[in-house]
Amino acid sequence: MARVCVDVPLPHLDRPFDYLVPADLDADAVPGVRVRIRFSGQLVDGYLLARAEASEHPGRLTFLERVVSPEPVVGPDTLALARAVAQRYAGTLADVLRLAVPPRHARAEAAPAAAPAGPAAAPPGPVVAPAGSASTVPAPAGSASTVPGPAGSAGTVPGPGAAADFAGWAAYPAGRAFLTGLAQRRNPRAVWTALPGEDWPARLAEAVAATVHGGRGAVVTVADARDLDRLDAALSALLGPGRHVALSAALGPAERYRRWLAAHRGQVSAVIGTRAAAFAPVANLGLVAIWDDGDDLYAEPRAPYPHAREVLLTRAQLGDAAALLGGYARSVEAQQLLATGWAREVVAPREVVRTRSPAVVPTADDPRDQAPARLPSLAWRAARDALATGAPVLVQVPRRGYLPSVACADCRTPARCANCHGPLALSSAAGTATCRWCGRAAAGYTCPACGGRRLRASVVGARRTAEELGRAFPGVPVRTSGRDEVLATVADEPAVVVSTPGAEPVGRYGAVLLLDTWALLTRADLRAGEEALRRWLAAATLARPDGRVVVVADGGLAPVQALLRFDPGWLAERELAERRELGFPPAVRMASLTGTAAALDELLAAARLPDGTEPLGPVPVADGQERMLLRVPRAAGLALAAALHAALGVRSARKAPDPVRVQIDPLELL
Repeated sequence: MARVCVDVPLPHLDRPFDYLVPADLDADAVPGVRVRIRFSGQLVDGYLLARAEASEHPGRLTFLERVVSPEPVVGPDTLALARAVAQRYAGTLADVLRLAVPPRHARAEAAPAAAPAGPAAAPPGPVVAPAGSASTVPAPAGSASTVPGPAGSAGTVPGPGAAADFAGWAAYPAGRAFLTGLAQRRNPRAVWTALPGEDWPARLAEAVAATVHGGRGAVVTVADARDLDRLDAALSALLGPGRHVALSAALGPAERYRRWLAAHRGQVSAVIGTRAAAFAPVANLGLVAIWDDGDDLYAEPRAPYPHAREVLLTRAQLGDAAALLGGYARSVEAQQLLATGWAREVVAPREVVRTRSPAVVPTADDPRDQAPARLPSLAWRAARDALATGAPVLVQVPRRGYLPSVACADCRTPARCANCHGPLALSSAAGTATCRWCGRAAAGYTCPACGGRRLRASVVGARRTAEELGRAFPGVPVRTSGRDEVLATVADEPAVVVSTPGAEPVGRYGAVLLLDTWALLTRADLRAGEEALRRWLAAATLARPDGRVVVVADGGLAPVQALLRFDPGWLAERELAERRELGFPPAVRMASLTGTAAALDELLAAARLPDGTEPLGPVPVADGQERMLLRVPRAAGLALAAALHAALGVRSARKAPDPVRVQIDPLELL
């Protein structure tokens, strides 16, 4: 008999179903394989979770139709992780397995498995151990100097006693101890604040190398493909070819599945990738790491909407593995880990930070810039001086496009589409205003308030900024980096680079200008200050130590103060204290329910919410729906998720017509 997870998205069917195994499928029907079964009169997919001698179901059982593939793609660790994530986010096991296991590609699965790579190249030089310890990392008592490679491998990988170079972490007093713990197969957990200008891919690669040389595996996630390319190159240089795989959606289904199989079959010791790589199967997991965990790209847009950081932390907890959360900024969730003692801080001393940091100057503190201007004289002088020394200049603009928002030039009323009432935008100086929602042109626009026909800029985008800077600095090349074209690097020569947040090319800039900061600071978002600092630091850390960062903002604002001191931990601690006082995540657990008023009422009536649940709302949202928040203490988070999952199952069994979207601790709460 086989217990099968049926791949259907209905909450009331979120449980294993028993099926008989025909004699001709007995050998292939092992736990973890994909199967086809007949369910409710239809052939559907499923995963075989376990085999048993008998079923507790008193009725008649159906036979498995077939085993899709003999490859067991859901191992015990993956199954345990999927169940824990489903419980955390009020989701179904089938939904989480859909995120964890990529779609099958028969040709990639049938291809001969690549030969396991040879021994990993040990980094040159001895371990730089903490004061008072030996100069090299010793192997654990009773262990051999090498550990066996993957099954079928002829070679071995260097064991825990292999030499490794930790000199890159010398600026962080606790960093060397962290890597020493990885090499000695311990499980340290740390929140790392990287120094300005830090070669973070190399530091993460050294942490992975220490783990691999200790005979264990590692999983590292980054936010986007550009960061993945940098980390891939650093790991290849340190470990050698064939020791790791990089996973991303851009690979295509065949190549992505081939690489996932290499990790699943134990042919590599490390997996790096974007959001979905958090579920990647790695044998003997010793380290999970994430870079810049505050990036919203880590939030999964598909049910049950897990965050990659939470998936990795769950893996570390279940597998007793080390964890590393790194970044130039620090998320409030990372600060919560420090506050509870779950993780330790890895930071450089303040004198080292001051030495490595460029000077940051807010324009509001300059008496010559009291008149409002988009490019204040202080910023213009900083750019001019940097270009004169032969260095490039980075200009960060929050909005892409030319003029993403326009208004009536006479009365300043925002220009709206006559068809759908969406905002109008201009794509060029001579272009026609078009709607950003429906795409219709508004060639004959007339202001409904005053009858005016002229338009002016309300918000200036990156391309218009580049145009203005080209006039301000004639003869200097001006390049843009954004959605249409993301530049990877910029040469060390005079140039002005206009970039949107997250698309900044890697370079050594003589000046960094942070414009239109109000667009980030005034967002109606609980994370506005935290997100503004994260984006500013991503640009500011690219400046040379002798360079200058000009932020067009008031120096008295808390995010600007944190930027002036390059102290994201101070802002994170402040934000966490405020959220504790106000009762917002991560100090509490919060569920967001979105649906029609009738659907919300039906769901809440069916839910047995834990004691102390505090409802907030509902408030109207788009498309005639409403949104309600449910707040509970952190200790009651799993109980809240279980109650909502059960209530969703009741509505699903009744075939309720209007769905309700349930999100636990979503990024957007306001």
